[in-house]
Amino acid sequence: MLVSIVVPVLDEAPIIRAFLEHLHLVAPAAEIIVVDGGSTDGTLALCHGLADHVSQTTRGRARQMNAGAQIAHGEVFWFVHADSRIAANSLAGIDSALCDAAMVGGCFRLEIVPRRWIYRIRDALGDGCVDMFKIALGDRGFFCRRESFFAAGQYPDQPLLEDADFYCQLRRLGMVKRLSAKIQSSARRYEALGPIRTSLFYLLVMTLYILGARMSFLEKLVRWFSVRQARNQNHPRRTLLSSSP
Repeated sequence: MLVSIVVPVLDEAPIIRAFLEHLHLVAPAAEIIVVDGGSTDGTLALCHGLADHVSQTTRGRARQMNAGAQIAHGEVFWFVHADSRIAANSLAGIDSALCDAAMVGGCFRLEIVPRRWIYRIRDALGDGCVDMFKIALGDRGFFCRRESFFAAGQYPDQPLLEDADFYCQLRRLGMVKRLSAKIQSSARRYEALGPIRTSLFYLLVMTLYILGARMSFLEKLVRWFSVRQARNQNHPRRTLLSSSP
């Protein structure tokens, strides 16, 4: 089955070519779609020749992924962040999982790099959240059948936890599975905002989300933390709002 890999990007010029070359190595048969959210650093131009489709839309990860899905030709959609590294057996794992007709999609194990004790704890807590509550975030590389994506209503157009909400909608349609293969993800946001306090803050946000806190409250809480930490660390562009790839 044809897999369409959708990659939302925003100002990723330093890493995008290496990432797309990596995708060609580990998923040579996949369709690669890059959707830019308004980069100002030349990211869009760097993608040409390394992606099957390159398009642009308004900023917002949900909008970008939905736009990519609209032009995708694959029977399976796989949403991957540009600061990820994919295991060589990932496509085989997706194919094996979706051989079960009851399976509508899933995600991967996450390993944040570099190797620091706080990230290993964060990874373990994240795996536990997926296994116990069937709630996952988009850095785990969501995959799903084409028809399941649209039946779930696509990604909700919101600035926070659009990935968690989408995954919850997906699992209402059928079975979802966390594969054993790992996706490695860069710790750049954690490093920019402080790895320990950021990990603890993520834990707080996910706990409140699981307990049913209002999204408007979570958005205000995340915006407050992001602005405060970015100001302290002199990294105003890096925030925790997941709509900013």
